Amino acid sequence: MRSDRQSAPLGLKIAAAAGLAFLHLPLLLIFVYAFTTEERSYQWPPPGLTLQWFAVTWNRPDVWQALTLSIKVAAISTVIAMILGTLCAAAVSRTRFFGRETISLLVILPIALPGIITGIALRSAFNLADIPFSTWTIILGHATFCVVVVYNNAVARFRRVSGSLVEASMDLGADGFQTFRHVILPNIGTALVAGGMLAFALSFDEVIVTTFTAGQQQTLPIWMLEELVRPRQRPVTNVVAMVVVLVTLLPILAAYYLTRDGDQIAGSGK
Repeated sequence: MRSDRQSAPLGLKIAAAAGLAFLHLPLLLIFVYAFTTEERSYQWPPPGLTLQWFAVTWNRPDVWQALTLSIKVAAISTVIAMILGTLCAAAVSRTRFFGRETISLLVILPIALPGIITGIALRSAFNLADIPFSTWTIILGHATFCVVVVYNNAVARFRRVSGSLVEASMDLGADGFQTFRHVILPNIGTALVAGGMLAFALSFDEVIVTTFTAGQQQTLPIWMLEELVRPRQRPVTNVVAMVVVLVTLLPILAAYYLTRDGDQIAGSGK
């Protein structure tokens, strides 16, 4: 029996490999320079390899302060985004009302705009409202684009859940909360988790919006930016960058594996 799948042309394979190399070779260089013995320059090839910079990074209190703030901001922003994004997705996908498409566009707009525009707008709003810059202003800034990530995942999954499931639940005497808990949530759960993981990853490595909303505080990406401008120990910055890559990569991979079979939803197609 002849397979419908055909092998990709050699030129396409070479182009794909070149694209992947262009994207990921710089990341591999960061990993290499995290182990270099040279402190002040990016010499290639590195004169030697060492693990000492991991111990130095571990004992730097400024790194821990920035890391703690980044995790705190990302975690709270993700929770806010999951609540608001899920509610918006439910309203847009399960009901019909005037201006529904406009609201959907407005929800998605913050992630489509350049980060510097969002940052300037938020900073102006905080100044007009006389809100002092703090951890909460960073969280509010990050939530603007984290909501979009959760919304996109949730609304796509909501549209795949058959409305007959909700109707059957109501016919059997379940109230709105019971229907959401026992019928809707199990069907959209993986999409929400995936959206939350993506939102956490985006918040954790956000720079531009944070610059306008942080005041004197430093998240880990802002700390890295400062170290690049006024470096003290370059390998420490590379060690931190390697940690950021790993922390960002793991949620994205988990989100991919959670949503790759998203079309297999109970009640879909009925």
